[in-house]
Amino acid sequence: MYDVIIIGGGPAGLNAAMLLGRSRRKVIVMDSGKPRNRWAERMNGFLTSDGMNPREFIQKGRAELDKYGVELVDVVVKSATYTKGEFVVNDSNGKVYRSRKLLLATGLKDTLPELEGVEEMYGKSVHHCPYCDGWESRDKAIAVYGGPVHHGVGQALAMKNWSADVTLYTDAIDGLRREDIELLERNEVKIEQEKIARLEGENGMLRHIVLANGEKRPQQALFFSLGTEQQSDLGEQLGCEFTSDGVIRTKKLQHSNIPGLFVAGDAARDMQMVVVAAAEGAKAGVAINMELQQEDRK
Repeated sequence: MYDVIIIGGGPAGLNAAMLLGRSRRKVIVMDSGKPRNRWAERMNGFLTSDGMNPREFIQKGRAELDKYGVELVDVVVKSATYTKGEFVVNDSNGKVYRSRKLLLATGLKDTLPELEGVEEMYGKSVHHCPYCDGWESRDKAIAVYGGPVHHGVGQALAMKNWSADVTLYTDAIDGLRREDIELLERNEVKIEQEKIARLEGENGMLRHIVLANGEKRPQQALFFSLGTEQQSDLGEQLGCEFTSDGVIRTKKLQHSNIPGLFVAGDAARDMQMVVVAAAEGAKAGVAINMELQQEDRK
């Protein structure tokens, strides 16, 4: 019986594990090895770790947990249940784990544009987060992908913060209102409504967007925001409440609606940044330990 099972070994899960380990709790972290930012070459916006490779960040974090006796298991969790104050977790190898508290730090996954060439460029010159990668794209020719249902007007306007050369590509989806077009034009955002055939570049770096009519547009970076979905269905299995944005609803200190179940990181918030995920993991770790302390008091 563990005090806490943490599912997800990203910044939220590892930071929670550190504080719980330092609180002398019996903790296990179960991780599938597929973090949301695994395609990225750099992790930006995290004080003292700005520009660090995400894989290096995780390795360093895992190494720091050794002295606190935290167990780390690389495995996919298949199911989790809650009955009478106890969580039961089953992994893909058929092993069963039990704990008093459970922390979900399973994160989200991004919906990528369905464009030829996007996968080899994702994390290098194709990005979803301007706060994470906008600085590296500053003063470049920036494209914003606005199709198929996301029109990209707000994101295109936001990218003017980083470059004067911004083009919104609608991918031939008719959805821009007259007021949208006027707003973009006033703010000197170019609009391309021809369908996109493919992205062209070298070594993951975007060089051109090729249109269906054969024309090429020189571009050096592409940003998109097509939504996300949960990496894991464990929250649904356990009966968590979800927001309209598809993240798990949490209370002040990362509590869910299920007693003893906490959620931290991207799976629970709309401010999806590594530094925020780590902070939520710290909050969850303290809250879990305080709850255990109350239960252990005679």
